[in-house]
Amino acid sequence: MHIEPGVVDGAKMAFAYGTAAVAAAYSVKLIANDLAKHNIASFAIRTVLATIGVFVFFELLPHFAVGVSEVHLILGTTLFLLLGAAPSAIGLALGLLVQGMFFAPSDMPMYFVNVTTLLVPLFAIDALAHRIIPQHRAYVDLAYADVFKLSVAYQGGVVAWVAFWAFYGQGFGADNLNAVWTFGAAYMLVVVIEPIADLAVLAGAKALRGGGVRGLFTHRLYSAG
Repeated sequence: MHIEPGVVDGAKMAFAYGTAAVAAAYSVKLIANDLAKHNIASFAIRTVLATIGVFVFFELLPHFAVGVSEVHLILGTTLFLLLGAAPSAIGLALGLLVQGMFFAPSDMPMYFVNVTTLLVPLFAIDALAHRIIPQHRAYVDLAYADVFKLSVAYQGGVVAWVAFWAFYGQGFGADNLNAVWTFGAAYMLVVVIEPIADLAVLAGAKALRGGGVRGLFTHRLYSAG
């Protein structure tokens, strides 16, 4: 998703700066938690992989404008399950920044709006995973129902934030309501694809369980919490 420039502007952008700052502060907490369980090399590798993945999601996979924003196949749950919350958060922020700076400069004024929209749902699925996934179960052993719940939470969170920014910036006029509804309906179709993609990559990771690749992934992928 990329919320179109002008949807939020002027003095209203101050709130976007604030939410992005809070997201950055929470990301620091996640980084500290991650480094307590992984070495710095693993963290750096996973962050680079997340950034590359996000760039691919934005630039190489199909995307199209719908309503108030754009529909991208952002596999946030996939990143989270494979790489962990902290590298995924940095990857989302850096991938969005690289995409904006070098390929879509017109999106840069909305960077803080868009980065909040991507990161807060990630934080939500991190919290949800702690609640719904038993500590003794590795991510490679998750069932469809587990990844579906995470996907709905992430993609639903993105839609909710896009709707918030649209209403915050442009009000509740009929045209804006229709644009938000159109975007939301189109974007939630990602939920049809993402759980299947999650199960496919988890199956691949499970097949590599003994292949010496643990440093490329979060410890939770193969181990209990």
